[in-house]
Amino acid sequence: MPTDHWRTLNFVGSVLESHEIEALRKRLRPHHESPPARVPGGASASTRAIQRRLTLLNASTDARNVLADQATLETSERYQANIEHLIGTIKVPVGIAGPLRVNGLFASGDYYVPLATTEAALVASYSRGAELITEAGGCATLTLSEGVGRAPGFAFATLEDAGAFGAWAATQFENFKQQAALTTSHGTLTDVRTTIEGNHVYLYLEFLTGDASGQNMVTIAAEAVCRFIEANSPVRPLYYFVEANFSGDKKASALSFLGVRGRKVSAETLIPAELIRQRLRTTSARMVDYWRMAALGGVMSGTIGVHGHFANGLAALYLATGQDVAAVAESATGVTRFETTQDGDLYAAATLPNLIVGTVGGGTSLPSQKACLDLMGLSGSGHARALAEVCAALCLAGELSIMGAMCAGEFVSAHRKLARRKRTGTDQCQP
Repeated sequence: MPTDHWRTLNFVGSVLESHEIEALRKRLRPHHESPPARVPGGASASTRAIQRRLTLLNASTDARNVLADQATLETSERYQANIEHLIGTIKVPVGIAGPLRVNGLFASGDYYVPLATTEAALVASYSRGAELITEAGGCATLTLSEGVGRAPGFAFATLEDAGAFGAWAATQFENFKQQAALTTSHGTLTDVRTTIEGNHVYLYLEFLTGDASGQNMVTIAAEAVCRFIEANSPVRPLYYFVEANFSGDKKASALSFLGVRGRKVSAETLIPAELIRQRLRTTSARMVDYWRMAALGGVMSGTIGVHGHFANGLAALYLATGQDVAAVAESATGVTRFETTQDGDLYAAATLPNLIVGTVGGGTSLPSQKACLDLMGLSGSGHARALAEVCAALCLAGELSIMGAMCAGEFVSAHRKLARRKRTGTDQCQP
């Protein structure tokens, strides 16, 4: 993206005023001194390996005590499958938002939702929205679809070869499914879609992944399919890549609204006008006014989806429950819609088509993350769809709260009060 030329001149000028040109050039040239020692211990999560790495870093006693505290060292082997070059754990504050009443196809009941964040006011905001939804009778949630894709890409000499390969691949679904099944007992190939661009072919392989979020599962299965293609295709590709950036993995994309990636969930609630007045100190009509203006603002600025801040709640919930936090980049696409009813009440809905969540695998079995899932009764097999519905309900709660704050003129004051309060370490708990 181009930068305004005056801004460029001002920045470059300020840099040149504080440095000699030759000194700047020297800083930017390659440096060929011997590199420092490699990180020791490989992927070991043993106490000895942790201590060796901290020694390499010349970590202070305080840093050692905080990162590699006794509890971490006693459970360090549990992190073996989740990280390399382990040096300890960080402590992110975890708060609870709720109660949040969810009347869903898979999630049903009142939930206190754990949120891990360092952003003051976030938990308070989501909790306010959750309480509002609960007081209104809860929100309905419906899991609409599920599937996780991987999109290998194949290169050929000509468009003719690419077309011939695409025609052959269209007849191979059962073979592809069989090859994928050899790599997992939990995932199932459900669809294959073909996109041809010149002499390139993209195969979108879509899987069901059970109660796992499934990112690694589908990658391994896709590789098995690629190897089968390499060995059996009558038109051999010149080369291929197991993911050709066509699946929407960890990024917002237009594909979000053309299908599903993870679990697609829609949530809705009806908030009486009197509750809007009492709890949010505004009106249903003004809430719709704000939603309309914000929706157009999103369209004009080119956002993918229209919502206030899905990423805030999802990142905090993902971190607390051991999800792949980077998947928020795609999970936080979606739409929020507000309307007033004939009675003056507020109809609110949120739809998220890319919720990459699971209740088994990944980081869900780590001590703190499993504990957070247990708090909601959503740990282990059989709960992934319910977790996705809680995610959608939480996002809807966050939309109601933040837009209510905007409409009541309380958004800035809330952050000023909560984010800038004095941190003494002895703050008293307020009711």
